[in-house]
Amino acid sequence: MTAKTLIGKAENQTTYSILFIIGLCHLLNDSLQAVIPAMFPILEKSLGLTFTQLGLIAFTLNMFASVMQPLIGMYTDKRPMPYALPIGLTSSMLGMLGLAFAPNFEMILISVLFIGLGSATFHPEGSRVAYLAAGPRRGFAQSIFQVGGNSGQALAPVITALVLVPLGQFGAIWFTFVAGLAVFFLMYIARWYSRQIIQINNQRGTKAVQKKSNAPKKAIASALIILIFVVFARSWYHSAMSNFYAFYAIDSYNLTIANAQLFIFVFLFMGAVGTFFGGPLADRFGRKNIILLSYLAPAPLALLLPFVNYWLAIVLLAIIGLFIMSSFSVTVVYAQELVPGKIGTMSGLIVGLAFGMGAIGSVALGSLIDSIGLSITMILVAGLPLLGILSFLLPSDKKIRRWYRTSTS
Repeated sequence: MTAKTLIGKAENQTTYSILFIIGLCHLLNDSLQAVIPAMFPILEKSLGLTFTQLGLIAFTLNMFASVMQPLIGMYTDKRPMPYALPIGLTSSMLGMLGLAFAPNFEMILISVLFIGLGSATFHPEGSRVAYLAAGPRRGFAQSIFQVGGNSGQALAPVITALVLVPLGQFGAIWFTFVAGLAVFFLMYIARWYSRQIIQINNQRGTKAVQKKSNAPKKAIASALIILIFVVFARSWYHSAMSNFYAFYAIDSYNLTIANAQLFIFVFLFMGAVGTFFGGPLADRFGRKNIILLSYLAPAPLALLLPFVNYWLAIVLLAIIGLFIMSSFSVTVVYAQELVPGKIGTMSGLIVGLAFGMGAIGSVALGSLIDSIGLSITMILVAGLPLLGILSFLLPSDKKIRRWYRTSTS
């Protein structure tokens, strides 16, 4: 059974219960990842880490997740692996346990590696589950799946203020229970996923829907390169805000670690809201239009952000987060429709790329802060959303539909 066979099954009806459960599991998975940047201010003080070392921690987490995601997606496009989902979260659970007891920088990196591998395993197969359960509502389904992840990331400031500030590094031990809960739900998902595979295998004698391409390969490749570049811009900006803006708020507004988390929470929470609405809006108004809007609308506000006062900064962060993350799930669906039959590969490429670019951005931005200072770095990264203007060069949704015609065999 291949991913093309799965596509025929996916187009029938929307399975809402599975969508909401896989979205919840995405929330739990990404809340584990959110613990790591949330611990940065604590690790900086307790272990005396530099900004470059903090960047390397984020690099280890995101790079292992990003490098492995497309590889796992390519493999599971040919051989779906339902039980890879609970196995991946088990790896993350071991990583959280190690993080709680890690005595030094090296052990933190090893623990983070396990969490990264767990995330890399979860995302391609989780995205495939969302695709199978989507029916005709692909944008909506990916929004439900991705908003779970963004909501988990938005928990980072809450985790810092309520758990890590009072308990310190050892507070990470509580998140082994979060991982265990995710494993429990994913066992249910894996059984449902396995039943879908059995049903599809039993229906192999019936006609399967396939896509035949009339598109020139160069046009597809060019579109993917542009899409990758705009994801790069979003990922670097998101990395700067989520990993380092708390330090900027502490310095600029004389805040405590706990109080500075309000800024990050607002940005990430509104990003989750934007992710939720982005998919349904793209179903109605087009993928390319929403991608373009998600960059051009917040660009002038991002340029203004480093120069405003406390309360206006919170308002701008809310609006920027809402818009810039509204294309998160949309870029995944756009890539899957650009290259039909490669559900896991495209999900792994786009989501994995977001992690990978965020990883490189964390190291580069951390080094830049150490070299030229926090304020100047934040002014420089404010221009990143402007790069989204390249979305104009993406082929329209109608053009992509013309490239492919449906046939039966």
